[in-house]
Amino acid sequence: MVQRQVEEPLTERAQHLLKMLVHRYIRDGQPVGSRALTRDSGLDLSAASIRNVMADLEEAGYVQSPHTSSGRIPTDRGYRFFVDSLLKVRSDGGLDADNLQIRLDGGQDRESLVDSASNLLSGLTHLAGVVTLPRRDYGAIRHIEFLPLTERRILAITVLNDHEVQNRVIETDRGYDPAELQQVANYLSAEFAGKSVAEVRRGLLEAMQADQQHMNSLMTSAIAVAQELFNDGDGEEDDFVMAGETNLMTFAELSSVEKLKELFEAFGRKRDILHLLDRCLAADGVQIFIGQESGYQAFDGVSLVTSTYQNDDEVLGVLGVIGPTRMAYDRVIPIVDVTARLLGHALKPGH
Repeated sequence: MVQRQVEEPLTERAQHLLKMLVHRYIRDGQPVGSRALTRDSGLDLSAASIRNVMADLEEAGYVQSPHTSSGRIPTDRGYRFFVDSLLKVRSDGGLDADNLQIRLDGGQDRESLVDSASNLLSGLTHLAGVVTLPRRDYGAIRHIEFLPLTERRILAITVLNDHEVQNRVIETDRGYDPAELQQVANYLSAEFAGKSVAEVRRGLLEAMQADQQHMNSLMTSAIAVAQELFNDGDGEEDDFVMAGETNLMTFAELSSVEKLKELFEAFGRKRDILHLLDRCLAADGVQIFIGQESGYQAFDGVSLVTSTYQNDDEVLGVLGVIGPTRMAYDRVIPIVDVTARLLGHALKPGH
């Protein structure tokens, strides 16, 4: 017998029944039987006909039976088809954007805004909210100060966007006295005021490639110190804030001791989540990872709905919601989308 290489598309009847099954399972968390679908489908079909359609869906990998005598539940593939082809989402989800914007006060510093956004996501969805910290190279430089700590260690104080202050300890190749540091700070503040960290890095690279003989000692010192201050660092900024992790314990499919341990260990390591979120940085709009699509065993049975947040055309980071695969996608997707737009707006310089 020759195996079919091309799968037949789902009939309208099969799509309708799959949609009904997914909606009911998301709502109740219990396997859905053919009798329940017969009552709810609105189709003039017998229970036997619906059982035949369910058997075809199971053979194609869209649904599965957890036990031989039970009804069926969606698979990751079934959820994917549901999200891509059957789900209708309102653009704003009926959310009060003005009220949400008030809860994301633009007067806060970036860490507080990120924390507010993660709590907002968790509170609205009753799932876990996650937000990466904005990349360090966003924002306009307003002022720079240096304080000597030891002979070759300096505390650099950088003011961004009029209100945000970043402190960083840097190590230099030689010692600088306070007067020299003041000159360097004045020079850098004047040279780079109003520019982003990314623009500063480009300016430093151009200065380093310039004719060294035409640089005076102040410029040489300023470039040396600025290199340490504005280098890419060691990834210490690649972090995220999470809220509402304990909400996941309320879902039966995630509540076993083994599953919770696996999931919370992944949260603690951070590496896996950061890798997933990094994959979303170059994507447009809302991205969804369903179960095994993430590529990490700890996220089997879990979905991650994400979106980038940005300042005009510059992507600053990623935020999203983590929950069981049977989450209410029609509610979660607009919440993630709206929160991303509001956070990007709140982080605009001068807002």
